[in-house]
Amino acid sequence: MATAKKAPAKAPAKKAAAPATKAAVKAPAKKAAVKRTPNAAFMKALTPSAELAAVVGATPLPRTEVVSKLWTYIKKHDLQDKANKRNINADAKLKAIFGKDQVSMFELASLIGKHVS
Repeated sequence: MATAKKAPAKAPAKKAAAPATKAAVKAPAKKAAVKRTPNAAFMKALTPSAELAAVVGATPLPRTEVVSKLWTYIKKHDLQDKANKRNINADAKLKAIFGKDQVSMFELASLIGKHVS
């Protein structure tokens, strides 16, 4: 009896080497980024009330600048609560604006809205 020779076993196929960097991997095509224009309501200069002017100045400012100057004042005078940095402890000037001793940073926008026109 003659036995048939077996074919030699095939070597497993080599895997492709992984790319060295993420840049080598092609990402799916993205839509072209659309340049957003700033909302005119945020850029409109608003006049602060007398209480708010004591902190940010009397010149008309956009709402974004009012918030920025208010945070500058808060940090300069170390008015953030030590235990919970989301709370702001009011000094005499800020108490006139806030109406209470301590406010959350999330309340700032609504409280400032009452002091600009």
